[in-house]
Amino acid sequence: MSAGVLICRNYKGDVNMAEIDHFMPLLMEHEEEGLLCPVLSHGNVHFMWIKHSNLYRILVVATTNKNSNASLVYSFLYKLVEVFTEYFKELEEESIQDNFVVVYELLDELMDFGFPQTTDSKILQEYITQEGAKLEVAKTKVPTTVTNAVSWRSEGIKYKKNEVFIDVIESINVLVNANGSVMSSDIVGSIKLKTMLSGMPELRLGLNDRVLFALTGRDKGKTVVMEDVKFHQCVRLSRFESDRTISFIPPDGESELMSYRINTHVKPLIWIESIIEKFSHSRVEIMVKAKGQFKKQSVANNVEVRVPVPSDADSPKFKTSTGNAKYVPEKNMVVWTIKSFPGGKEFLMRAHFGLPSVENDELEGKPPITVKFEIPYFTVSGIQVRYMKIIEKSGYQALPWVRYITQSGGNLY
Repeated sequence: MSAGVLICRNYKGDVNMAEIDHFMPLLMEHEEEGLLCPVLSHGNVHFMWIKHSNLYRILVVATTNKNSNASLVYSFLYKLVEVFTEYFKELEEESIQDNFVVVYELLDELMDFGFPQTTDSKILQEYITQEGAKLEVAKTKVPTTVTNAVSWRSEGIKYKKNEVFIDVIESINVLVNANGSVMSSDIVGSIKLKTMLSGMPELRLGLNDRVLFALTGRDKGKTVVMEDVKFHQCVRLSRFESDRTISFIPPDGESELMSYRINTHVKPLIWIESIIEKFSHSRVEIMVKAKGQFKKQSVANNVEVRVPVPSDADSPKFKTSTGNAKYVPEKNMVVWTIKSFPGGKEFLMRAHFGLPSVENDELEGKPPITVKFEIPYFTVSGIQVRYMKIIEKSGYQALPWVRYITQSGGNLY
């Protein structure tokens, strides 16, 4: 990343533009002290920042001298990165320098006097293009989608084949102590759509929602209780609050319709047992056993077991019953990857390291083992899409496809 500011926009004029010069020295100082945090302050000015691509190549920073809504600021920064990526494919220093005019046009449309406005990249692409001649049109002609009641969808969309794809994706996070007891667990889910429908269709989605079944006097089969439900702006919230009906006119293409959290006890889907034997000043041997505790007909894909090792370990040797183990010295861990892990199966990994010294072990602490994976066609909570009704004046029939996926945000042992 270059030391200077690539591009900036002062929306309200209440923060001196020279304040940004304090950001990088402040960031480097906090990083050297190991006190890096997402909000940095210099006097009465606060810097809220995000890092793109896990490299200090692009930093997106917002400045404020008031008690601003931090969650709103960070949502906007991530949306900004998403829009720039949609336009330039890669958000790099070069792409920003090559598209200064487009970037400034986008900044002017994304926010007005410190308040987010049009942040949907599909809508922005209707009147802000990368051709300079078309940029002038944006000042006099605003697309109807910006002023429409349905601002997230353009009119006149046509498809030869009308389809809706639904993905129900759940991430589970489980914390397990050394005795094998689950200390905490949660499920965070989202329902994502890929909509390819003509016209301006209205969709209605039905889930096995326990509150809905209680309202209608039905309580058959497995139901779930969803908490912290958040919807895309297309969902009619008044309708949902009155009778739990999820009714909406969907955006075209891919979108996240809703997210939710389910507070329920979850057992680890992949159980980990580990034995660590240390031979003073010579070597350490690690044995890890992984067992699938989910249905035998299901398969976990891209399983990744991360096992921490002492920082002074060397000369790694591995033996696995399946998959591959790799030493990652810069992160002081062994990464054991298993491409396909059927339910009910057990696998072993043994690692041997040379260990010049074990005296710093207590000072280093003992980081947990983490497990990440993905199980298609399976949800832990039991949530189900009961129906998807598609209503449109032309009366076409569209076929919805539903796919369920469970992901691990990281089981800790």
